Amino acid sequence: MRTLFASLPLLLAFSLAPPPAHAAAQALEGIEAMTATVFERGQSSFSGVGLRARLKSSVLATEVDVLPWIEYWRNATRVDDFDLRATRRDATLGCDVRWNFRAGNYRPYAGAGFGLHFLASDVDVPTAGIVDANESVTKGALALMGGLRLGEGERFSEFVEVRYHAVPRAGQVKLHLGVSWNLGVAAPPPQ
Repeated sequence: MRTLFASLPLLLAFSLAPPPAHAAAQALEGIEAMTATVFERGQSSFSGVGLRARLKSSVLATEVDVLPWIEYWRNATRVDDFDLRATRRDATLGCDVRWNFRAGNYRPYAGAGFGLHFLASDVDVPTAGIVDANESVTKGALALMGGLRLGEGERFSEFVEVRYHAVPRAGQVKLHLGVSWNLGVAAPPPQ
């Protein structure tokens, strides 16, 4: 977990820094915040949060976004009858490429990317002789996504998407609901 927080400033600086003169220009177009309902293999559903930047590159087609992102979820269980406590966490750093399509005021999209999942599990069952057992592991995973942006051309817009993270032995399906702050859109005039 400490590695994730130590890496976050570096990832953000690298993603948002101006490119060298010989490289293709990238522009920050927006910030997207989201909540997630997470379905991990072998688990019941639980909630998470995420944040990502939306970048445009002069090299890529105008329909293509580059999305560096960070997500976090935590699931805790307590069963007093057995004096059992278990916690599982996943903090993820990643980057996606998203292709946008036109459909009137709606903007369907599809994309793919890669993320590093910093997974941690803690279990405490003193009656079974397990006291504060924990395990941490880092796993890389490919991600696929499809979604729909609403309110195209407005300062704030909403989106809904479904993602799949191919985490080895812990695949995750996520339903994201979020809001985009679109930086290049002027605020509407006051009435």
